Amino acid sequence: MRIPTSLAALALVLTAALVAPQVGADSPTTDAPAVAQGRQAAAPAAPAVDLASRTPSADAATTQVLAISIDGLTPRAIRRLGATGAPALTRLLAEGASTVRARTQWESTSTLPNHTSMVTGRRVWDWKGGHGVLWNEHRPGTRVQQFADDLPIPSVFTGASAAGSTALFTTKEKFSLFKRSWRADLDRYVHRETDDVALTTQVVADLARTPRAFRFVHLSRPDSRGHTYGFMSPEYLDGVRESDAQVGRMLTAIEATPALADTVVVLTADHGGGRGQTLHDQVGRRPNFEIPFVVWGPGVRAGDLYAMNPTYRSPGTRRVGYAGRQPIRNGDLANLSLDLLGLGPLPGSRYDVRQRLTWE
Repeated sequence: MRIPTSLAALALVLTAALVAPQVGADSPTTDAPAVAQGRQAAAPAAPAVDLASRTPSADAATTQVLAISIDGLTPRAIRRLGATGAPALTRLLAEGASTVRARTQWESTSTLPNHTSMVTGRRVWDWKGGHGVLWNEHRPGTRVQQFADDLPIPSVFTGASAAGSTALFTTKEKFSLFKRSWRADLDRYVHRETDDVALTTQVVADLARTPRAFRFVHLSRPDSRGHTYGFMSPEYLDGVRESDAQVGRMLTAIEATPALADTVVVLTADHGGGRGQTLHDQVGRRPNFEIPFVVWGPGVRAGDLYAMNPTYRSPGTRRVGYAGRQPIRNGDLANLSLDLLGLGPLPGSRYDVRQRLTWE
């Protein structure tokens, strides 16, 4: 459902993990490996998917979408820090259509598989119609593809390119996978390794000078602190404070610029992490798979997303597979973003395919 065109849309989709303390294994300095090692694809760029005929509808709610993923953010940290320590995130949760009981992918709570689901709208396992990215490290030469028949898989960048320019800003080198996979659909790619501040400076400058249909921003300070010191440690919470400040900078830039009044911000996270743990790869642990999801901005009604969307089912404390009514997942980001742009869903996707996820 779209915001009326008379209103300026500013939506923000937050995905992270609000967790109860549980004991589990996690890893110190690098992202945990995915559920299983993915197969390595050939290096040639995938042929572009023909979406030239897909143009924005007349009642498109916005002309720009800004998607933000905070790597390793647990909603429990937002609650712990409160309005003083995490003012931007607290504001989004309070003012937006939100839930702190969204879910990661069922197959994985690792970074690259979940982010690939965010941008493709697909589950992970390729033999079940997913994107097939099971690995979680930088693999030069790989690209996102359907291994069974080597067909190209479209992404939110592919879809959004029908409405205008696109860009990806990331703090991890392994996201170059997206650049290789959708080179024709990405007009700008910026990588600043583990430096949220420098990356945000680039984003703010880009917002000020370049109209784009879609931007995806990846911040990683909470994740790197969690792997090194443990999730929910004082150092991890400092990392959340730092990323919150960067979100605040982006919101300030948008709200201070009349030309950005129709911008929708989509912010998400890939996983959380349990107290005292340095890994988040155990898919059955609630601190790893439970995440928040928020839509925020003018025209968005504050309240519970599950109450607004009865076709989705709140999972309570359960992990939840793919049978029956589904919880809101981070994979909803792609088609929700395209809906905000007045565009249809991605071919082959499974999340929010009918684009019924509403924020009103």
